[in-house]
Amino acid sequence: MNLKSMSMAAGVALLASTSLASAEGALNIYNWGNYISPDMIKKFEEKYSVKVTVTDYDSNDTALAKVRQGGTGFDVAMPSQTYVPIWIQEGLILETNPGGMENFKNVAPEWANPAFDPGRKYTVPWAWGTVGVVVNTDVYKGDINTWKIVFDTPEELKGKVNVVPEMNDVMHAAIKYVGGEQCTGDKEVLKKVRDVLVAAKPNWIAMEYNTIEKMGAGDFKATSDWNGSALRQRLKTPAIHYGYPVEGFQYWSDNVVVLKEAKNVDNAKLFQNFMMDPENAAMNSAFHRYANGIAGSEKFMPADMTTAPEVIVPEEFKKNGEILQTCAPEVTALYTKIWTELQK
Repeated sequence: MNLKSMSMAAGVALLASTSLASAEGALNIYNWGNYISPDMIKKFEEKYSVKVTVTDYDSNDTALAKVRQGGTGFDVAMPSQTYVPIWIQEGLILETNPGGMENFKNVAPEWANPAFDPGRKYTVPWAWGTVGVVVNTDVYKGDINTWKIVFDTPEELKGKVNVVPEMNDVMHAAIKYVGGEQCTGDKEVLKKVRDVLVAAKPNWIAMEYNTIEKMGAGDFKATSDWNGSALRQRLKTPAIHYGYPVEGFQYWSDNVVVLKEAKNVDNAKLFQNFMMDPENAAMNSAFHRYANGIAGSEKFMPADMTTAPEVIVPEEFKKNGEILQTCAPEVTALYTKIWTELQK
């Protein structure tokens, strides 16, 4: 057997050992809206003769509620790191062992053994980023690196601010704004948080996810938002800039999981392995504009992402960031009570 044949044989054996042998059929993906590259999906479909269908959701809570109900018909989803332990504990996802897959070698060391999924038994990196403030600086000339934009809105922005209604993001921001620590259950701190949110809401125009379109159209002049969304906005409207609040901002990650009820498990595993290839991860990042946690993907990234301040956190602000944690159920219940009141 020559070297080429030996290499091919080894490759086939590896695929078989990790349940990644090519399989025709379908793959049904449940994902955040506007968050997956059509070109990357086309590449996966052509490579494996698999027809991919993508269905959108707008929040972690929406996705979790849907999957809890069962009978979704979905194979793959992308929960955030604070929700992954919940999905695991409730038996909603399969232990697919991505850590043993062929392309796991490409996962960046800092993402290879996360606290929310030690050893990557369930999840594959999809994207990671930050939560901050986006402001149209043609309208507001002041400091944008503060949560005051949202919680003590400057006169120029009153009635023009949107808040992305992801509960954990908003609660974390408000807690940091009043000087508390994430996942706090301190009743005095949470009273301050509640009062700040209730007082701030009349200065907001909306609580919506559709920030890319509405910031670009001028419907919103500022919003809480994710950094990749902010980059997409700036590329269309140069006056739009992303701020890193000095009071504290969060790092987050979204991850590819395979549902327990998946009908196309082999194809779902193929997709997990596919997303750990640097070129594929970069193709996806070029669309959604977030970093991806796959080492070596940088050389395939668009040039405008390699120095973008929305993607590369400026050194002066790094000290203010922290990874968002999964709070205890009793603490989450307190946050939900405040959040429910805010929706009224």
